[in-house]
Amino acid sequence: MPHAVAVSSGTAALRLALVALGIGSGDEVLVPALAPASSVAPVLDVGARPVFVDCGPSGAGLDLEDLEAKITVLSKAVLLVHQWGRTGDACRTVEFAGTHGLRVIEDASQAIGTTIDGAPAGTLGDIGCFSTRAGNLLNSGEGGFLLTHDIEFAGACRTLRQHGQDPATATTTPALPGNSYRLADPLAAIARAKLADLDETLRDQARRTLLLTKHLLGTSGLVIPHATGPESWNGHSLLAHLDMPAPREFCAHLAVRGVPNSVGTYGLTSADQVPAFSAYVEQPCLRARAVVDTMLAISLPAKVTEDHVRQIATTVVNEARRWSPA
Repeated sequence: MPHAVAVSSGTAALRLALVALGIGSGDEVLVPALAPASSVAPVLDVGARPVFVDCGPSGAGLDLEDLEAKITVLSKAVLLVHQWGRTGDACRTVEFAGTHGLRVIEDASQAIGTTIDGAPAGTLGDIGCFSTRAGNLLNSGEGGFLLTHDIEFAGACRTLRQHGQDPATATTTPALPGNSYRLADPLAAIARAKLADLDETLRDQARRTLLLTKHLLGTSGLVIPHATGPESWNGHSLLAHLDMPAPREFCAHLAVRGVPNSVGTYGLTSADQVPAFSAYVEQPCLRARAVVDTMLAISLPAKVTEDHVRQIATTVVNEARRWSPA
């Protein structure tokens, strides 16, 4: 059973994981281009350099050939981001990283409940990071936590989250330079209560996503991907590849009509296209860009009713049928 360390946010979890693994100025971290900017920013925050790696053919996981080509003597770790709850063959990636002496951090915020060959996402690498911010399947309003099988890493994270003070002693003298990343007690209480209901939450999410999938099968311009590989997916979002003109504009069009989705509602792009990271992009990750730009990822609100799911499906079907951009 891994050690768990509660922190103030998913961002804090990623930052503490990097510091606990000794990653800092002058180091390189191999990061997925198919990821939100918020997952990559902590790499810069600790002084390291992100190196963007393209995704696999389905969009899940990393392209191992591209990963291998970008490893240098400065490479210290691989960051896996399980976007939309999908992991690809994460076990193979973790094994590959190990053979090259690289640490592995997982951002599994969207993948809670996903398993790979029976192992929960977030428990495969050295440290798994989670956010419990509103909108996640485990939701305390704000917050996060780390999982690790290494007791020393867990101890370092507990110290770093508390101004560098060793929680096992009463002294206020810092053992390490750290900040305040403690999770507030009221939020911890909410997270504990939600954790007790997590299995039911995951079942409900999977059922609603499956229902929406069934209603959208056969819709013109939408291609529902088939599950592949060793993962058992949590159904975080309805996923459909858009085979139509101006797919990003279609996602924005759906958002205006009440269908929340990654591109249209939140403006998701591949991380290597984010202006703040432009100085670190040596070559574009074209597959990741294409996957993001043509993926309809519908984020179903918590506790959405089955009638609402059907209403969303009807909207998507009707708008896809009528779609004819200028």
